[in-house]
Amino acid sequence: MTAASVAAKANSFELVQSEIETTVKQAEKNLERFQENRESGEELQNCIDFLNQLRGIFVLVEIQGGVLLCHEAVSVANEVPVGATDDKNNLLTSLNNALFILRRYIEYYQQSRQDHPELLLPIINELRVAIKGKPFPDSHFFEIDMSKKVDYCANFDTSDVTEISDFDHRARRLRHMYQVALLGIIRDNNTEVSTKLLTRSALGLSKLCVNTPLSGLWCLLAIVGQAVMDRQMETTKSRKRLLMKIERYTKELVYVGKVVTSKTAPDSILKELLYLLALSGSTNQEVVNILNAYGVKPLALNEQTLISNRKRLFGPGADVLRSLSGALLEEISQLKDKLDIIERGIDPDVTDFSVISTSLDKLTSTLVMLDLTQLAELASSQNTQLKAWSEGGKTPSEEELISVANAVLNIEQAIKRFEETGITPELDSSALGKQVVENSPYLSEAMIVVTGEAQSGITLTKRAITAFVESNWDKMHLANVNTTLNAVRGSMFIVGEERLAAALSASAACIEKELLEKDSRPDESILDTLADVLTSLEYYIETISGRESVNADLLSLAEESLKSINYPVC
Repeated sequence: MTAASVAAKANSFELVQSEIETTVKQAEKNLERFQENRESGEELQNCIDFLNQLRGIFVLVEIQGGVLLCHEAVSVANEVPVGATDDKNNLLTSLNNALFILRRYIEYYQQSRQDHPELLLPIINELRVAIKGKPFPDSHFFEIDMSKKVDYCANFDTSDVTEISDFDHRARRLRHMYQVALLGIIRDNNTEVSTKLLTRSALGLSKLCVNTPLSGLWCLLAIVGQAVMDRQMETTKSRKRLLMKIERYTKELVYVGKVVTSKTAPDSILKELLYLLALSGSTNQEVVNILNAYGVKPLALNEQTLISNRKRLFGPGADVLRSLSGALLEEISQLKDKLDIIERGIDPDVTDFSVISTSLDKLTSTLVMLDLTQLAELASSQNTQLKAWSEGGKTPSEEELISVANAVLNIEQAIKRFEETGITPELDSSALGKQVVENSPYLSEAMIVVTGEAQSGITLTKRAITAFVESNWDKMHLANVNTTLNAVRGSMFIVGEERLAAALSASAACIEKELLEKDSRPDESILDTLADVLTSLEYYIETISGRESVNADLLSLAEESLKSINYPVC
């Protein structure tokens, strides 16, 4: 999807966002009323109607995840009878879960502007299973052309593999190895060793079935097993079921015999294995070769980010995070004030360190509770130093104080971000190493201030030109225009918007030559085009403030307009 289409989709969502949130609340309230009075069929029907309304909205704004979740939720709701007894509680529980996750998914889309229906697969399958439906496989949303024929064994050296004379004996031994490995994986018993054993059995089976159609399955399974070990991927229930399906082929090799090697594995199994390869993000050459052969591009979400984002959906909502963030930031603000007083050279009292240490203790406990272990360790390590200063009566050096201050700022930066990103492992790891400037909330706040001033400068320029026209070309109204535009141009250049700065420079040159230097009345087309240019630049500045998706088309429009009046952007 192009940047322009993503921006258009995001704008469409913003138009209906309040309607979506209101409709979700109404669906939740009606479901709650029905649970309190299960004879109230009207409440249940209202809930279904609101879910259908939501589904229609999601279709219009092209949010596939919302469409599918609402569709499955309606299917479950239709199975709940009026006067539902306790045996239908599982259906109602699934419906409640679906509405909870739907609300979180709306928040997720609002923050990320990304639609990833695969994140909703667990709750969608929960709804399907609740009404005795068949769950979707993990690869349900994975797009791949299975009509392409790819040799999975191309990376295996089979030149010295000869036909095996004791086929039946080897088949039984390799099947037993596979079963031992599978049993360990199912029981989560030393999974790493079990995966190694399963990969070894797959390699043995690939040699047993060498140069036959079935050998491709075993070669692919061996590659997947290696990728799973390298990337430390989880062994989920669906993946265990997949390995159990594959075990049937080892059974056939033992009980039917060599004739089974002429079979090919179904596309459904191969697609699941290929999805695991794509999801792993492995850079092993054999993995890259296979995915390239299918024309599969790197997935937007790999194993780690998929797990992280799913946890985010099941975690606290934006309102809870906002309250928690506010409370923590207030506590950190007090910490910073105390550190600032000490850093300024005022003789520190031992009790000052004790107060700061107590605050850090509370902060560490809160971070541990939020599962932000690395941030908690950072706070704890600095607290150990503070306690040492307090107990030993030592006055810390400037470098030691800076170290504590940096730790507090790192934690503050992470807390400012989790309101938007949720509590994720990536957020926790931000405590280590250098902070990424592009993701810094301080930079975001600074950008909002800078772009706000820039927009004000453009607005003043437009008003000055309007006053110039209405006063019958009194040039006094334009006296400060170039100074204003040059100030805006400089600020945009500093924040890395060179194209925008160049467009502002060309606009200033146009105003100087066409409105200030010429004694005659300006051409009407010049004034109209200049108005369009300034408006386009103003809107573009609004998109780079961080509140909207950046729309480069607005900048291109301004450049084309300037070129049309012979002031091309250099």
